[in-house]
Amino acid sequence: MQPNFLFMSGIVAIVGRPNVGKSTLFNRLIQRREAIVDSISGVTRDRHYGKADWNGREFSLIDTGGYVVGSDDIFEQEIDKQVELAIDEADVLIFVVDVEVGVTGMDEDVAKLLRQAEKPVFVAVNKVDDATREANAVEFYALGLGEYYTISSINGSGSGELLDAVVEALPEFVEKEEDELPRFAVVGRPNAGKSSFINALIGEDRYIVTDIAGTTRDSIDTRYNRFGFEFNLVDTAGIRRKAKVKEDLEFYSVMRSVRAIEHADVCLVVIDATRGFEGQDSNIFWLAERNKKGVVILVNKWDLVEKETNTIRDFERKIRKEIEPFTDVPIVFMSALTKQRIYKAIETAVEVYNNRSKKISTSKLNNTMLPLIEKTPPPAAKGKYVKIKYCTQLPTPTPQFAFFANLPQYIKDPYRRFVENKLRENFDFNGVPIQVYFRKK
Repeated sequence: MQPNFLFMSGIVAIVGRPNVGKSTLFNRLIQRREAIVDSISGVTRDRHYGKADWNGREFSLIDTGGYVVGSDDIFEQEIDKQVELAIDEADVLIFVVDVEVGVTGMDEDVAKLLRQAEKPVFVAVNKVDDATREANAVEFYALGLGEYYTISSINGSGSGELLDAVVEALPEFVEKEEDELPRFAVVGRPNAGKSSFINALIGEDRYIVTDIAGTTRDSIDTRYNRFGFEFNLVDTAGIRRKAKVKEDLEFYSVMRSVRAIEHADVCLVVIDATRGFEGQDSNIFWLAERNKKGVVILVNKWDLVEKETNTIRDFERKIRKEIEPFTDVPIVFMSALTKQRIYKAIETAVEVYNNRSKKISTSKLNNTMLPLIEKTPPPAAKGKYVKIKYCTQLPTPTPQFAFFANLPQYIKDPYRRFVENKLRENFDFNGVPIQVYFRKK
């Protein structure tokens, strides 16, 4: 088995009452050039999930603010709900308060929840744009959460010191043992049939399966060893309805899916055929893609769909339209209830795992790709011709390729997609995100 490395990047959640600048801070941290690894427009709800990197330490950033809905009179209960969820799932919490308004009753309520949490909490006093406001920030000591950081989400001042502290508090990197089994995470929106799928595979009702969305209690690994396949199946428990929390299940599914996806090799994205490929399915799919995980889409409850001649073709076409441009993804139509194609789903996941750990020799890569590139070279830019002379696969856990050119700065995204498509056509990276870089030769 190929050595496989897992980096537990950690989850940082931004919490606080409405209108203190949580989303502005989120956007600021994601857009900083030295912090940015990736940002995803539209993932979760309105761009409230990002992959960030600060001084070489990668982490997931989640803004809980976008999930507060409804009128002013229910803000307080919504905020409590989001904070409890964030405390439950995040590794580190950033508590944003507003220096202009000072300490409010709702701030004190949030602080009370945070003081009870056994998680690192950093108080970010926002809108500190001058020395006067710096002095006013002292009152936030009253929240009983220790030191605070004065920041301005608008211009970014103070955010560096805050991030230094946040990164130091994140859990340590963990490296997988070389012989550890692959991890296949079963992810999806509430009630799509994740636990039913695992029960059907292992042949016993190991998990509670009901018609109530979100009944799985914890993320549980099941070692699976049948038909020559051996790996760990992870029921994400994505969407458990906690006894104390009447939460927004959609939000909770994202919080849980982030962690499960980060720790997986291949993600089996289960969707409900009777509902189609909806917004939350798309969100979870892109979480997996941006984390560079293998992906298989499982269309469950296919036995409940009325079939016509082209039903599968039309359904598949709709899904591929939604996941453009990463359309080289296997889609398996199955039923956990009747066990139709459930073993096909596992065979496909194993194939994707093997594709993800595939290594192509430099000579084979050059012999295949350079003639294709010579036949269709990059477009000339500013009267200059771009020449690609050499390529190699990088020594990374997931497939990444470097193409060396005389003028890499003139190669645009359409040509990058062309090269990626040629790699896929010739080397079978079905279900696997791949990265293509152009570098100075």
